[in-house]
Amino acid sequence: MKIHASGEDYLEAVLILQKKQGMVRSIDLARHMGFSKPSISHAVGVLKNGGFLTVDEDGYLHLTATGREIAEKIYERHQFFTEQLIAAGVDRETAEQDSCRIEHAISEDSFAKLKNHIEGGSTM
Repeated sequence: MKIHASGEDYLEAVLILQKKQGMVRSIDLARHMGFSKPSISHAVGVLKNGGFLTVDEDGYLHLTATGREIAEKIYERHQFFTEQLIAAGVDRETAEQDSCRIEHAISEDSFAKLKNHIEGGSTM
């Protein structure tokens, strides 16, 4: 199943919340993302049906192996681009917003080469 940028954002948010507080419920996701509970409920249903996350009997969200892989990839990109934009002089809020758009648009190959170039110091 192909996942859209919005789905990637939800998975990334679940990952971030899990890192911060351990267990995550839909209400935590709604607060974190600033979306309504019905919007979150719909997204959770789509991600659950797609095999990206599960919901246990207590209502806690858990990333599947596939969901975690996607979330980690998006989170890594987000962190990388935020850091690079801030280092270039962009204010944090703008850097966060721009990173959120860039992280979905860049190809796997371009990201790897850009990251290697910046962190490894090699040429592209």
